[in-house]
Amino acid sequence: MRAETEKFIDELQKSLQNLTFLKLSLGNYKGPEEHLQRISVRRIVTKKGERLAFQSRYSTRDIVNSFDKGEAIGRIRDHLENGFRSAHLFTSGNDLQLTVGKKSSRLIKGKPSFSTKPSISHDRQKTYLVDPSAYYLKALGVTTDSGQVRKDQQDKWRQINKFVEIVDGLIRNSPLKENRSLHIVDMGSGKGYLTFALYDHLRDWGSTQSSPPYEGGVSPLRRRGGSLKVEIVGVEQRNELVALCNDIAQTSGFDGLKFLQGTIADLDPGEIDILIALHACDTATDDALFKGITSNASVIVAAPCCHHELKKQLQSPDLLSGILKHPIMLERTAETITDGIRSLLLEANGYKTKMFEFVATEHTPKNNMLVATRVNNPRASSPHVSRGSRNDNNAGIAAIMSEFGIVQQRLYDLLNQCYENDQN
Repeated sequence: MRAETEKFIDELQKSLQNLTFLKLSLGNYKGPEEHLQRISVRRIVTKKGERLAFQSRYSTRDIVNSFDKGEAIGRIRDHLENGFRSAHLFTSGNDLQLTVGKKSSRLIKGKPSFSTKPSISHDRQKTYLVDPSAYYLKALGVTTDSGQVRKDQQDKWRQINKFVEIVDGLIRNSPLKENRSLHIVDMGSGKGYLTFALYDHLRDWGSTQSSPPYEGGVSPLRRRGGSLKVEIVGVEQRNELVALCNDIAQTSGFDGLKFLQGTIADLDPGEIDILIALHACDTATDDALFKGITSNASVIVAAPCCHHELKKQLQSPDLLSGILKHPIMLERTAETITDGIRSLLLEANGYKTKMFEFVATEHTPKNNMLVATRVNNPRASSPHVSRGSRNDNNAGIAAIMSEFGIVQQRLYDLLNQCYENDQN
């Protein structure tokens, strides 16, 4: 190994020993691994202790792994010998820039770029339910290495916190607050921002090491002296996002969080406590709601998106023809009718529903949230209501559909088919 490169490794080891290490980046890759572009390295703390997290950026995806200090230093040395032509070490004392040439290398030492150390702990800040210093937020690009929310991620940060606040309230105001375990499925989890945040929040409910800002300072489960076992499954179609999220979950030490590749329609979630479906496009929302009802979920949380099914069918009643002649009004009416029917169908199947604005419209469009909490329904012996109740509710829903010329509605049809199969 060239002398300058060895000096760089020595400085890296010293920074880890004296706790001045902030982060490291490897770039200008010229090696044999196709599509690899750069690697970022951070310090994190997991159940396995302090480790170094490697986030490898490829042209189409990221891969995340963590290693103890000894193995991490060895891997960095190998990377510099086998393809990476530049490395940048950031410490609280100074920065070091290494350039690896074909015949010689150059090491430049400069003033530190960062004056504060990034947090590697999971101590929660009392102003938020979500910890901005959490590793997964850095790996997903929401926060910087010092735990500051990036300027272009402020809307995402608000959305994450609002979502955790909503689900936290739903649990604490439902029988689920007495549970010793929670099984949650997030259908259409995407890049996992909300999935990670919810898992990180809920796993601390039974912890004696944290004090999240509940009313009274203590969660109901902690008052009972118990611990909460949380299992969350994120379902996503895109393989590259599933792989990335599983890497980050493993690196973060989130043993109860995993991501599966698949579609909402094909998934059999089994018995679940909470079903989440945010921005599942068009009838995928209906598929998710159907899965939640038939899985007897105690809580269902959905943010409907892209209401194409009814928009193509909607016909204006004579009374509204002058209003709905405008395409924008017809589109908004289709959204209202679609989500209204979904709410009525949930209520017909033993749920209490509420619909509200998720976050303000200036932060994100398509921001209505539909939440449903299962209630004790003496008329229901299963997730489906009895014949008399079902007929009464279906008659009202069918009348609405007929008034607007609606022939098909995905959730309505799925529930009817399920009911008919139960009767045969």
